[in-house]
Amino acid sequence: MTRIYDKVYFADAMTTLEHATLSVGSSAVLYGLSVYTVLPVCIAKEGASAFRLSDHYKRLINSARIIGIDTFESAWSERRFTEAVKAVVAANEIAEDVFVRATIHVVDMLPGTRSRGLKTVLSIFIYEATPILPPDGARLKTSVWRRIPDHAIPSRAKVNGAYVNSVLAKQDAIDSGYDDCILLDADGHVCELSAANIFIVRDNTLITPGFTSDLLEGITRQTVLEIAHDIGIQTSERNIDLTELYIADEVFACGTSAYITPVLEVDVRSVANRQVGPITARIRELYLNVLHGKETSYQRFVTPLL
Repeated sequence: MTRIYDKVYFADAMTTLEHATLSVGSSAVLYGLSVYTVLPVCIAKEGASAFRLSDHYKRLINSARIIGIDTFESAWSERRFTEAVKAVVAANEIAEDVFVRATIHVVDMLPGTRSRGLKTVLSIFIYEATPILPPDGARLKTSVWRRIPDHAIPSRAKVNGAYVNSVLAKQDAIDSGYDDCILLDADGHVCELSAANIFIVRDNTLITPGFTSDLLEGITRQTVLEIAHDIGIQTSERNIDLTELYIADEVFACGTSAYITPVLEVDVRSVANRQVGPITARIRELYLNVLHGKETSYQRFVTPLL
């Protein structure tokens, strides 16, 4: 089991994991009415630093805006949010890479199915940085479940309740002996994994589904595109058919908790002879260096916390 650190920020104060609780009558529990983000905090020579902290704050705010949670943003500036993250990291005295999960919970009691004008609390907790996919390579299957479309529950908002879709899809994959799934949209185009974005390589071009493909606008995804541009790899954001995965030169997943994970198999079909491709390997190495502040040209992504 993944280890969760004991010190938690909850409702404007530091407390313990045991005491950071929500009522069974709150909107967060009754309707899954919470939005969240997960960001890496890495240990380098200079101490702990957060990766793209500002972007994670903005995505958290945007998720709240999309869902109509309108009482959080005015009370929580980026500076205040950053200080809360720093406080949690300091309180837990981390000495390893971790993930930080920050969540806005709607805590009004029995308000009905609405989102505006309701009370919120912020929770922030830390857990060990255990990858959600096998680092040496993942086996994927096409899910029997389709991705929820943007006109039903928007994928670009990280809404807790919406992740039932991902749970159904990943459990189906696990039950079938795979590591994770490929979610398709209603038209059969590739969206993403249960909790990670996806890239393929064809003819030396790095390709990923576009934002209109019912996917999360992943921060790691954007980082991969920026790294690829900087090192001269051609990129394309467009619809991807499932069969393109079967004939791709390389496939990899990416995300905060997935890092950069090569995909070795899709629907029993081997990818790149089950080897890590050269573009995947190069981007993975650079990404890990960027995370740990070892690439000076990407220092803008790193926020010192201690």
